[in-house]
Amino acid sequence: MNKIEKQVLKKITPTLEYREKVKEIVEEIRTILKKEIKKRKLPATVQLVGSIAKDTYLQNNMDIDFFICFPTNFKKEDIAKYTLSIGRSFLKNTEESYAEHPYLRGYYEEFYTEIVPCYIIENAEQKLSAVDRTPLHTKYVVDNMTQSQKQEVRLLKQFLKGINCYGAEAQIQGFSGYLCEIIILYYKTFDNTIKKVSRWEKQIKLSLTTKDFLYFDTPLVFIDPVDSNRNVASVLTKEKFDLFVKACDEYIKNQKYTFFFPNPSKPWSLSKIKDIINKQDCKYLGIKFEKPEIIDENLYPQIRKTARSVLENLERYDFKIFDTTYFVDEKNIYIIIKTHKDDLSKTMIHMGPPVTKKENAEEFLKKWENSKLVIKKTYQKNYSWYVEIKRQYIDVKKFLEKEFKKLSLGKHIDKVVNKKYTVLEIDSLLCENLKFFWTNYLDEKMSWER
Repeated sequence: MNKIEKQVLKKITPTLEYREKVKEIVEEIRTILKKEIKKRKLPATVQLVGSIAKDTYLQNNMDIDFFICFPTNFKKEDIAKYTLSIGRSFLKNTEESYAEHPYLRGYYEEFYTEIVPCYIIENAEQKLSAVDRTPLHTKYVVDNMTQSQKQEVRLLKQFLKGINCYGAEAQIQGFSGYLCEIIILYYKTFDNTIKKVSRWEKQIKLSLTTKDFLYFDTPLVFIDPVDSNRNVASVLTKEKFDLFVKACDEYIKNQKYTFFFPNPSKPWSLSKIKDIINKQDCKYLGIKFEKPEIIDENLYPQIRKTARSVLENLERYDFKIFDTTYFVDEKNIYIIIKTHKDDLSKTMIHMGPPVTKKENAEEFLKKWENSKLVIKKTYQKNYSWYVEIKRQYIDVKKFLEKEFKKLSLGKHIDKVVNKKYTVLEIDSLLCENLKFFWTNYLDEKMSWER
């Protein structure tokens, strides 16, 4: 390891004092869980999983994950009911989440804790739900990872955190902790991982256990060593894949501490943001609506669906869109659209079927025969039918004001948008609570360059 990596490891490796505190809290929770299970006369067992069980957690940055394991003859709704009841009996600030069946998140003292129900299985073929594999993941890593490789995992996790690629949750869509662990098992060390990843191109296929790969339409395929039908990298987006490859390539050229711990991003002034935007040959519009009160796992897929739906429908109406993105604060969601400065022409030439396709031609002629949108009646040119029509929308803002709530947005966003949404021009988007968004969006520097 180089000097920087040793410096990073010293900061992220749990101290003896912190380890003792974690161990103490884990045993307290384990005792409570066993007591609650016994009180309800359940034939269930308790298992610690995740980074603590595998000893790959970071200093002052880890969650406690306990699974309550039930015999397979229990109904799914029953194991969820018992688990939620047990979790609520001692956790504070609880939040119910869902992964095929409900589980509970909350706090025990200052430690973020998850209590999850699963079935007791010996191999993945016996699984009744996806989470049943998790104890097998823990066992696989514990059985196969050396002590020194745990430090390599810590380095990889912190590197990914530094470049904002760590976490499989819906908000990030990056590398999970388990994926980091099996990547190190595959490439052996952090140094070798960086070198290999810097040369990744197109789709990469990795496996610790098989040479037979099922088809997965993702930039990285890593076959789960405990379940050959699963791709551990299924949630990883191409954006995060490409960013990881670029960061590895840059790190080889110039190894800097800021890859692991980037300097805090300082928001630009609104006047600087405005000056940069005014120099661009485009315009920005935003759609603002209330943030639904749902968990992130449900929220962010709907936000991305909304941004995608806006892009697809604007392009369908011939608008030139350079980008659609989003920003979420405590109360509101903003869909930001970067589009062409000019309005569309008031009319457009619509091409119909070839003259030789008689059935299609008849339908085309009938459709436009009495339409109020027709400016110039149907005519033939180069052996095809054409018609000149009036555009329904020439301005993006008017389209959004009339059509946005009719688009496919996701069930929770649909509800809030049906109540109220506002289309904003750039002056309304240049506000204090969007300064961080604009700074990060317009800044061409990578996180490690700041």
